[in-house]
Amino acid sequence: MRHPMHKIYDWSTFAFDPLHEFWERDATQRAVAGFLVLVFVLALGTIEMKRQGWMPAPLDHMVPTSHYMAINLAFTLVLVLEVISLIFTLPCSISKAVGKQFEILALILLRSAFKALADFPEPITITGHEQELWVIIADGGGAVAIFALLGVYSLLRRNLDETLRKGEPLFKFVAAKKLVALIMLVIFIGMGIKNGLHFLNGEHPFHFFQSFYTVLIFSDIMLVLIAQRFLPEFRAVFRNSGFALATLLIRLALTAPPYYNVGIGIGAAIFACLLTLVYNIFYSTNSRFLRKRA
Repeated sequence: MRHPMHKIYDWSTFAFDPLHEFWERDATQRAVAGFLVLVFVLALGTIEMKRQGWMPAPLDHMVPTSHYMAINLAFTLVLVLEVISLIFTLPCSISKAVGKQFEILALILLRSAFKALADFPEPITITGHEQELWVIIADGGGAVAIFALLGVYSLLRRNLDETLRKGEPLFKFVAAKKLVALIMLVIFIGMGIKNGLHFLNGEHPFHFFQSFYTVLIFSDIMLVLIAQRFLPEFRAVFRNSGFALATLLIRLALTAPPYYNVGIGIGAAIFACLLTLVYNIFYSTNSRFLRKRA
């Protein structure tokens, strides 16, 4: 008789793989991209209707008057798609999931820069909005810096040896992470529905990405504990815990005020690069220093 955990591993794999395959299809990605274009155009048209006074009374209070908010909506939807991709990345290596989170942080900083445009008048002018301009410059510059550090990080993580050998242990390890990813997907959808209901009821929506990233802190710790069960060596435990700390810094960057968010985000990216570099030099199985100690 099979152990109950084996059934859970089989179920999580059976449920996760078709969803992942569907999301990664070219047809799905093309449809999603077309949807983003459609939403952006409709948002611009709806805002213009509001400005012209053509919006029906029940919907009038729900529509902003600045066309720049259409840009914010478009980037919000892009972030939603990136977070979904992050959830599907969780069963991969922890380092790959960390890289995906830095991609999202860079996009969030860009979104924050465009969001500051909502305070500008139409036609646009910087007179009287110098403070917002500096926020845009800081967020945009921070996004570029993280984008560059992400390139460095991607090169460094190529030499990481963080997977088990093929066989049943690897299947269990990946299946356990797929179960965590499925739980996070359910939470993500649930939070999205709840936030949407708040908006439709005229209530103030909560900060969706900050709230979900807070939940991701616990999923990161869970992934570290799962990895420790299958990779109990000190070097693997320290590396995975270090990556969890890097993602915690990302969460803090999301909630920090302007300028501090950029500094913390860049610091998190530098920390992840240094951690990966040190591991590759001293603790990778291909390291000559490790062979000498052995």
